[in-house]
Amino acid sequence: MYVLMDIMVSPGGVGTSVSPYIAMCQKIFEDAGLTHTMHGYGTNVEGEWEDVMAAVKRCHEVLHSEGAVRITSHMKLGTRIDKNQTMADKVTSVQEKMIDK
Repeated sequence: MYVLMDIMVSPGGVGTSVSPYIAMCQKIFEDAGLTHTMHGYGTNVEGEWEDVMAAVKRCHEVLHSEGAVRITSHMKLGTRIDKNQTMADKVTSVQEKMIDK
């Protein structure tokens, strides 16, 4: 099953800057071959359910091994079975409607 996900990974116990840890997760999504786009408060990720969930698990494993004592991940997931749709498709659909108005 194909999933669209928005995830925010919050490592704790690592000091003020978490950007090195977020970079680690970005690399994990990249290495997993997942389509992903980082934004100011998280990352949009899309791919097959098992691949996405395995990458999330790997983020937690790697961040813990790199010193994050606690990690909280906030995820929003979406699946649909009536048609194939990517994150880009969703954005394009809204943008087209804005042009029409």
